[in-house]
Amino acid sequence: MNVFLIVAGSLSAIAAILHLGCIYFGAPWYRFLGAGERMAVLAEQGSIQPTLITSGIVLVLSVWSLYAFSGAGAIIRLPLVRSVLALITLIYLARGIGGFFLIDTPMGRSPEFWVWSSAICLSFGIVHLIGLKQRWTSL
Repeated sequence: MNVFLIVAGSLSAIAAILHLGCIYFGAPWYRFLGAGERMAVLAEQGSIQPTLITSGIVLVLSVWSLYAFSGAGAIIRLPLVRSVLALITLIYLARGIGGFFLIDTPMGRSPEFWVWSSAICLSFGIVHLIGLKQRWTSL
């Protein structure tokens, strides 16, 4: 089993759980985790939109977690595991790097949100990249 991909899968799973917390606990969690005031207000108003958007994110992060565990050899081999893990890694790295360019134009989020979320995504991407590199030939 590959430790880096186990960690990568765990990180995506934790992120999914935190997003579930937003759905369950509502506006305070949306605000704390930096989703933006618009999402928090919609949650306070009882709109289904934040729940639907956040549920989509939970689903994506959960699938990403499963693919990392699969690539690590911890669970069954999922279809296209090499290609999907490469894409997940690319997305995390691109989001991590790209977010730093949005600090001066935060688009409804704080500059701090972009710094922290970008650092987190970049870290997730690096962990994925190391694990993927180590397992590439066996995937």
